[in-house]
Amino acid sequence: MAPGGNRGWLLRLVIAFSFAQGAVSMARPAVSYRALALGADERAIGVIAGVYALLPLFAAVPLGRRTDHGRCAPLLPVGVVLISGGCALSGLADSLWAMAVWSGVMGLGHLCFVIGAQSLVARQSAPHEQDRNFGHFTIGASLGQLVGPVAAGALIGGPDMAGTSALALLVSGAGAAIAFTSLWRIEHRDTAAKSRTGQGDRVPVGRILRSRGVPGGIFVSLSVLSATDILTAYLPVVGEHRGIAPSVIGVLLSLRAAATIACRLVLTPLLRLLGRALLLTVTCLLAALLCAGIALPVPVWALAVMLTVLGFCLGVGQPLSMTTVVQAAPEGARSTALALRLTGNRLGQVAAPATAGLVAGLVGVAAPFVMLGTLLLLSAGVALRSPGRSGGAGPATGKRPERRGLRRTSDI
Repeated sequence: MAPGGNRGWLLRLVIAFSFAQGAVSMARPAVSYRALALGADERAIGVIAGVYALLPLFAAVPLGRRTDHGRCAPLLPVGVVLISGGCALSGLADSLWAMAVWSGVMGLGHLCFVIGAQSLVARQSAPHEQDRNFGHFTIGASLGQLVGPVAAGALIGGPDMAGTSALALLVSGAGAAIAFTSLWRIEHRDTAAKSRTGQGDRVPVGRILRSRGVPGGIFVSLSVLSATDILTAYLPVVGEHRGIAPSVIGVLLSLRAAATIACRLVLTPLLRLLGRALLLTVTCLLAALLCAGIALPVPVWALAVMLTVLGFCLGVGQPLSMTTVVQAAPEGARSTALALRLTGNRLGQVAAPATAGLVAGLVGVAAPFVMLGTLLLLSAGVALRSPGRSGGAGPATGKRPERRGLRRTSDI
């Protein structure tokens, strides 16, 4: 079957990603609450959040190389097993170091799933459909981020914080396993065969990173994901300090995720109106201001408004950075380029929480959000200088954008 044909595979991939991401989004705040119940301080929370990204940091490029010269689909069930096991075993752990280890396993599983899934979208989508299909794919992540924190907030609370957070982690592990039901024969035979027969020599990593558009796409993705990650990990800590109940924190995080879904549903008209580079610039700039604003002691309703607008702005970065990197990368190295993008994401997930933990310990729990604002401000400058054109979602390679493809992406 040719790329861009029947999209039943894409719907099933979105469903599977929703369950996998929902489990992770439920587990991340649950890990923070359980660690707090076990005696962790802000620095320890930062370390545990950073370990989540540590194993993936070293595994991303080898997995991308393997996917460039093989099938995508096998990584998906492997990722589900690791996510499910990491969630459940985090709930059974009774020490901070064990929680850090299983958090790392969870992160490795998420990486396996995402590399396989993103490579599948790139391989089974026509070039003019990639913005739309990556947008649809990331809706799966947003659905998971919408449901996961609410489910965590509903289960966690009361005097037995350690017990209720452990229950939330066990439930998230069971939820991840449901993703298996959508993965049967999701990769088309002709695209899998082409991946085995049409590849030449491996493209050096240095050449991929020198491709125009790839470094900028990686940095924007790193910044946006760091913002989402620290919001998930540190908003519970802010809530504890400001007397906001875990159930309310769960709702606030889900408002952000709902706004991200809304953004991705209207991504195509926004691209047609502003173009990729300007859209990335404007949304990163607004997100920077809103992240810094979270540091202010605002009432809960104002925090809800800020997080909703912030979620909308953060919804742009991930799908457009995927398309930018895929279209800028050399032929035969697209999965590796996506893996390098994920490596950048994981670098951010290692460095940002650790830095946030240090800053929070020295200055206060709201300070990491000011740090995020600075990072997103830099991303706005990078996006402004990117080689994309105002005509739309054309490749970030200096080539003329594919306007016909933009018209076709309107039927979301």
